[in-house]
Amino acid sequence: METIIIGTGSSRFGMFVDTPARTLAAEAVAEALKDAGLEGKDVGLVLVGNAVGGVVTGQEMIRSQTILSQSLLVGRPMAAVENACASSSSAFYLAHLAIQSGMHDVVVVVGAEKMTSTDRTLATKALAAATDVSLRQETAGDGGKPRPVFMEIYAANARNYMARSGATAEDFADVVAKNTRNGSLNPIAQVKVPLSREDVLNAREIVAPLTRPMCAGIGDGAAAIVLCSSGFARAKGKTGPKVRTSLLASAEIEDNHEIVSRTAAKAFEAAGISPEDVSLVELHDAAAPAEIMVPEELLLVARGDGPSLIRSGASQIDGRLPINPSGGLTARGHPVGATGAAQIVELANQLRGRCGPRQVANPRIGLAENAGGSIFNGAAACMITLLEA
Repeated sequence: METIIIGTGSSRFGMFVDTPARTLAAEAVAEALKDAGLEGKDVGLVLVGNAVGGVVTGQEMIRSQTILSQSLLVGRPMAAVENACASSSSAFYLAHLAIQSGMHDVVVVVGAEKMTSTDRTLATKALAAATDVSLRQETAGDGGKPRPVFMEIYAANARNYMARSGATAEDFADVVAKNTRNGSLNPIAQVKVPLSREDVLNAREIVAPLTRPMCAGIGDGAAAIVLCSSGFARAKGKTGPKVRTSLLASAEIEDNHEIVSRTAAKAFEAAGISPEDVSLVELHDAAAPAEIMVPEELLLVARGDGPSLIRSGASQIDGRLPINPSGGLTARGHPVGATGAAQIVELANQLRGRCGPRQVANPRIGLAENAGGSIFNGAAACMITLLEA
């Protein structure tokens, strides 16, 4: 039995201070169900990815029921999934398992996040909670203002990578230039204005070598995916990309930034394909250097060859290995609980040939990499999903 994606939907991503998560989620759900040609009553299970609701909105419990309280899925069996930035991709993993188990024919995954608030410190505090709070030093900087904990982590990783690979700040700026061009072609993207290399390099520095455009900003948004069993799809005449594999991994104590490569190797083995078969990638570029570093960890290029992807044009939409045609986290946006679902929505839409001016030519295999949190010496959670047209 196979798992098939038959419906996708998304709200706009952006800073919508006065718009609650339930409004964004209702929009994404309605679009996804319409795309699938189904009604709420057809859905056996709903899984909602949400990461920071407890800190930002104060809604610490019944998050799935409140987030979907204005949607077409009210009253369906539902539960919330929290796994930092990998929350909704982890929900997708569980949805895939629910279908593979034979328990449900139709499962809906919703990723929704509300990060903006009149209190601009709440999002930073919430993101800092994705580290081990019992071990970390106080995250407040001068004057009690919260520090950008994850950007400090990403910047340190980038500096280490630059020292061993020859990657430059110009490479990172070129990644942002590419992704903002892609985002300008994406109707849901948060950043809609293309930036040049010089724009990025001359912007305010956050933590060296990261300037402001190299860092994914806070935002709000929702994405929804309708999955079904292959038997249901045949019976109802539905078609769509199939899930080749969806794997969830957690950090090990001895990890040294190995969680992605370890998970990717298992994913390729489980899917019965090789890295050379991948047509396009949506990866977790919460900071721009990730788009150069992570392809190595995904086994898509040799160690040290990450910079060649941006320098050669291979990662452009029309390149050999398009990366983040959606604009990625730095341009499409990164409302953390919605990010994993949004990556999969983009892959599914690309594999269905629905992406207009940012459409990749003849894609067959799409890969999504979504990391969450930080513990030991790397990401706390990692999700790898492989879809096939």
